[in-house]
Amino acid sequence: MLDVASISAMVAAGGVIAGVVLAILELRNITKTRQMELIMRLYSTFITREFQDAYETMWTTDFEDYNEVVRKGHLFRLRTIGGFFEGIGVLLHRKLVDIEVVDDLFRESIKLMWEKAKPPLCDARRRLNLPNYGRYFEYLYSEITKREKAPQAPQ
Repeated sequence: MLDVASISAMVAAGGVIAGVVLAILELRNITKTRQMELIMRLYSTFITREFQDAYETMWTTDFEDYNEVVRKGHLFRLRTIGGFFEGIGVLLHRKLVDIEVVDDLFRESIKLMWEKAKPPLCDARRRLNLPNYGRYFEYLYSEITKREKAPQAPQ
């Protein structure tokens, strides 16, 4: 038969276990909330007039290589857009943002701009001897396109 001390010890142990489980659940919730706040801050930058003007200019301008981007005066725009998507790529690579949210918010913009910016970025890697220039932007594009090719689960 159990005495009061044994019952008390079991209740205390159960309370500790419940507390640990609740703390873990709360930490997961805090992490998700912080990820969403980060993504929404990025999205706030993405929808600014300055960013959208740079994006539209790059999208509507034809260029073959890095030198042509420089010659046409669009290097700052290329760096602005490339740097933005490079940052998202780093966050995704380090698993600090969720691919599903990035995909939902930025998929088409990532795909369109990488396909447009790839020639000058890859040319800059070679010309400037910067083998990792745009690496995470390319990684981001790769991860987004993988999701499109993966079979979708029925909803």
